[in-house]
Amino acid sequence: MTHTLTTGAPAPDFTLADAQGRTVSLADYRGRNVVVYFYPKAATPGCTTEACDFRDSLSALDAAGYAVLGVSPDSVAEIRAFAETEHLSFPLLADTDAAVAQAWGAWGEKTIGDRTFDGVIRSTFVLDGDGIVQRAEYGVDAEGHVARLRSELGV
Repeated sequence: MTHTLTTGAPAPDFTLADAQGRTVSLADYRGRNVVVYFYPKAATPGCTTEACDFRDSLSALDAAGYAVLGVSPDSVAEIRAFAETEHLSFPLLADTDAAVAQAWGAWGEKTIGDRTFDGVIRSTFVLDGDGIVQRAEYGVDAEGHVARLRSELGV
């Protein structure tokens, strides 16, 4: 990670394709609280756990005024298949060149086993209706993360 977002900072805007190939901009969510989470790879065990936890919590988050956006470096076809397989009803966005992950500080060096490489750092951000960061969490665990976040948000 070269830089990170901090509480009180404006979140960098973005426009990305969703699972149907439609463009979605962060600006589309002005006036609404938004949870933006970055995940490394669709249909992998940890990413599936996290996405399904968001799916299962979506009605409670929505009732409390929060939209959810998932962002990964996967292609539109990969996120479409992931969304269909797991019945994900919130937007998944394709950041295929990782430019958004980099702008948000959610890209950096990772080590898995004996391999070190650059990739998405599992991260979650909560924005207010003006696009200002209210929470920025880097290196979160997939399991239990959504339950903890809901508890901390009082949702």
